[in-house]
Amino acid sequence: MPGIGAFISAGKSLQSALDRVRRADGLGFDAAYTTQIAGRDALSLLMAYASVSERIRLGTGVVPIFSRTPVAMAQAAATIDEFSGGRMVLGLGVSHQVTVENWYGARIEKPVTQMREYVGIVRAILRGEAPPEGEFFNTRFQFMGFEPRPELPIYVAALSPNMLRLAGEIADGVMLWLCNPGYIREVVVPEVTEGRQRAGKALDGFDVVAAVPVALTDDPDAARATMRQDLITYASLPFYRSMLERSGFGDEIAAFDEGMQAGDPDRAKAGLSDQMLGALAGIGPVEEVRAAVQRYREAGAISPCVGGVPGTDFDGALEAVAELIPG
Repeated sequence: MPGIGAFISAGKSLQSALDRVRRADGLGFDAAYTTQIAGRDALSLLMAYASVSERIRLGTGVVPIFSRTPVAMAQAAATIDEFSGGRMVLGLGVSHQVTVENWYGARIEKPVTQMREYVGIVRAILRGEAPPEGEFFNTRFQFMGFEPRPELPIYVAALSPNMLRLAGEIADGVMLWLCNPGYIREVVVPEVTEGRQRAGKALDGFDVVAAVPVALTDDPDAARATMRQDLITYASLPFYRSMLERSGFGDEIAAFDEGMQAGDPDRAKAGLSDQMLGALAGIGPVEEVRAAVQRYREAGAISPCVGGVPGTDFDGALEAVAELIPG
């Protein structure tokens, strides 16, 4: 059964990321995930992670479906899986309209339908089956002379109830970002459960990966300021805004909007309350970091996955969280 994982990005130094993956592997973390952002290619990065680790699962958390055709995605995932000895987890997301249009020249038109089709094609390719025909994605590709692991796990990034139900129905797990424990308990678990029921499956065996921002620091105010800065982008994106409002942070989003509309980013950031940050993250001493992981676990996150707040001691946080991993 999956356990505690870590989001490990390359940042400024690829070597530091490789050292961190090696450390997480040795500490007993279940998985290391990396995200496709405006930097290094996430799938290529996982090959490097595989080369410096032995047992930790390696996944995209997540890669946009519009960044590669289903064929290219299946080939890359299968190659990493083979090289790593069966440790690959393919996390897929639709991303956001601004990214999809400006980076990939594509359009999000029917996100749930597009994700359903994409996952169906990737699964068929991995299983050696004829890919299903779709409205948005079509291919006749099949592997020749190579048999990938047919059960390679596919996770779907989801925020809205509709996408959460789809994840439960068609995927092996769901990947969450900025979903606080309350939202996981009250929305995520019930919706993915309904999706599992639609597919005639139980919730047992389905992974719920929840990102847990952590900041091991003796200056929590500075860490909160950094996190507020990082949240500007997310508070401006429709999918995240809707989820945060459903999570009970409508006042925070309204205050953020007032600041941005007034041309005052500092006021906008101040609208993202300490209460909101406290619900999302573990900021402060070791006890706060560990307590955040436990809150997510108790809310239904099968695999809480810690990610570091810039400027804080992420390596120390990994050491602290490792104490929660069963020996």
